[in-house]
Amino acid sequence: MKLLVFSDIHHDLAALRRLMEREADYYVAAGDMVNWARGLDSVGPILQTKAPKVHVLPGNHENAAQIDAFCQEFGLNPLHGKHLQAGCHTVAGLGHSSPTPFNTPGEYSEAEMAQRLAPLADPHPEILICHCPPLGTELDEAAPGRHFGSQSVRDFIDQVQPAWFFCGHIHEAAGREVTLGATRARNVGKQGYLLELPD
Repeated sequence: MKLLVFSDIHHDLAALRRLMEREADYYVAAGDMVNWARGLDSVGPILQTKAPKVHVLPGNHENAAQIDAFCQEFGLNPLHGKHLQAGCHTVAGLGHSSPTPFNTPGEYSEAEMAQRLAPLADPHPEILICHCPPLGTELDEAAPGRHFGSQSVRDFIDQVQPAWFFCGHIHEAAGREVTLGATRARNVGKQGYLLELPD
């Protein structure tokens, strides 16, 4: 089973086309495909080339309703607040971010983030994908000592311990990987990460 996860395209259509040229069984766009939800109509046809294998989360630059409508229009699958059975592997997804200084369309309070994450613990996800990284790790560090992730995401990972966690949101941390207990966690960025697991 090959799962390609990527995030924070921010309307870089060339980067998105390169991702869609890679072969995978499942593709997960983990949010922020555009800026301020503008231009989704130009992103859709590129993702549509891999439909129905494509699953989409809203970032903080899109809200859940916009992504639901976008997926319906282009034959894609919304993953926000849902489980996906990828062969014998259980994947769970949650979009949006914790509050930012910019009042973007897709932000949750920490309390709402925790409330939205809670149902994803059952069935136990082997793979958890969120737009927002866990607070206080290399994955959410935008500059030395400056962390902008979610405490609720961190708490959920610490408690549930999925085998894999993927996120985006903090561009400066793209490509970084850490271990949180039994969880291998990675900020995938727009370069993406191809996870290969046995069927």
